[in-house]
Amino acid sequence: MSDNKPAQAEVQKAKQFSTIWLVPLVAVAIGIWMLIQFVGSKGPTVTLTLKTAEGIEVGKTEIKSLNVKVGVITGVKLSDDYTYITATAQMNKDAARMLKEDTLFWVVKPRIGKEGISGLDTLLSGAYLELQPGRAEKEKLDFTVLETPPVAPPDAKGLRIVLTHREAGKLSITDPVLYEGFTVGRVEKVSFDPETKKANYQLFIFQPYDSLIRKHTKFWLSSGVDLQMSAEGFNLKIGSVESLITGGVSFRVPKGAEPGEQVTKQQTHFKLYSNFKQVRERVFDQYLEYVMMFDESVRGLNVGAPVEYRGIRIGTVKKVPLHLPSKEQGFSTKQIPVLVRIELGRVYKNIDSADLQALKHSLSNEFAKGLRATLKTGSFLTGALFIDTEVYEKADSYPIKHYEQYDIFPTQAGGFAEIQKQVTTLLDKFNDLPLEETLGSLNNSLIASQKTLRSAQAVADSLNKILEQKDTQAIPSDVRKSLQEIQTTLNGFGPDAAPYQNLEQAIARFENVLAELEPVLRQVNEKPNALIFSGEQAKDPVPVAKGQE
Repeated sequence: MSDNKPAQAEVQKAKQFSTIWLVPLVAVAIGIWMLIQFVGSKGPTVTLTLKTAEGIEVGKTEIKSLNVKVGVITGVKLSDDYTYITATAQMNKDAARMLKEDTLFWVVKPRIGKEGISGLDTLLSGAYLELQPGRAEKEKLDFTVLETPPVAPPDAKGLRIVLTHREAGKLSITDPVLYEGFTVGRVEKVSFDPETKKANYQLFIFQPYDSLIRKHTKFWLSSGVDLQMSAEGFNLKIGSVESLITGGVSFRVPKGAEPGEQVTKQQTHFKLYSNFKQVRERVFDQYLEYVMMFDESVRGLNVGAPVEYRGIRIGTVKKVPLHLPSKEQGFSTKQIPVLVRIELGRVYKNIDSADLQALKHSLSNEFAKGLRATLKTGSFLTGALFIDTEVYEKADSYPIKHYEQYDIFPTQAGGFAEIQKQVTTLLDKFNDLPLEETLGSLNNSLIASQKTLRSAQAVADSLNKILEQKDTQAIPSDVRKSLQEIQTTLNGFGPDAAPYQNLEQAIARFENVLAELEPVLRQVNEKPNALIFSGEQAKDPVPVAKGQE
């Protein structure tokens, strides 16, 4: 008997995992690894504030440090009030250590300025942002982009000082700081303080030139060309080539002043003077003020003109005129007040305010001895005047007088005014001469002389007749000789004699001179200064129609 049992299927468990799934798992793993790598290599995101987005492109504008890419601009948008631009930048991981409080950013692009041409390489590659790494301890992620590259890094060795001036716009960033014509620093920052209403200019003095900054150092604006015209003539100074183009600021300790200790404190404030002339004037801050009353014209006497004593400067003219005549006085006073300063620093050394009264008393004694001030021409080319002081022994006594709150410094006419005065006095005396009476008297004298000569001729003729007589010839020879000598003498006074002819010629010439002198005397009477100034006046031009010239 055969077994007809049905076949039994053997059941086995199928495998739960297929190798095909390894592919997506590997892909996911690779993706996760790449994400981790991206996140790990990604640096911080910084926010940059700019005034304009000129030259900035999202995803293209790079951030570099020493020409090495350290980041890229990822976004640009306007501020809420539309006054500035906010840009976001993705920095590299390695750039995180550069982002400190003193880190600086600025846009590098083609620039043409006082310092020259820069950024020409960006014409092809496009603008980019330069990063100057900071060295502070505290980190920072928000920055303001500078408009121009910084003069020096924050950790640069040197001295930063601040100059103050009452006006803005005197200096610009990167302008040179000069010492005896050599560039030792740069203007780093310019600002204006609304509270003090003064402009602040921050300078950076490079090491080792920072040792030149002393307590009594003075700073003044310097230009490439300094031309001054004064009573001393022309004064031309030419600075360095850079200052010739851009200007700048110069400094030094004035000659004769104590330099003081070296300045080492950062951000020390100094005053900025407009020119070196103001620096020199500030040295003489101890002075006496006087008013000088001049009877002559002060045309050509300018503020700042020197007051000298025998060529040595002792003061400065401060105001010309002090003020115009008052309504009560009017112009009939014929005196113009000029305010001057007698500066002690030009007279004495190591002076102080206690010496003011001593100098004032000394000048009062000098006034009594004849010390007077006169106007003199300092330059015939410019016509500038200056005030000269001198002791005149024949000067009149002068009691101390006052003009408002000032003492009066006695004056005396001098120079051209004195010559004109003397000429006028001489002409007045000449006009007072009795010329007509003198001429009449001289004519009478000439008539009387002619009568005398005629009488002498008649006597000579009578003597000739007497000498021709026989009786006269019988007179002893010595008497006859005497008569002959008398005859010879009388013949010398005849019309044909030389003395008679010379006298007639002299009389004729004198009459011609008097005739020629009459127009001159008439013009002098009408215009006393005609001997000095030409009496001719230019005729006014007469307009003529075109074609009728």
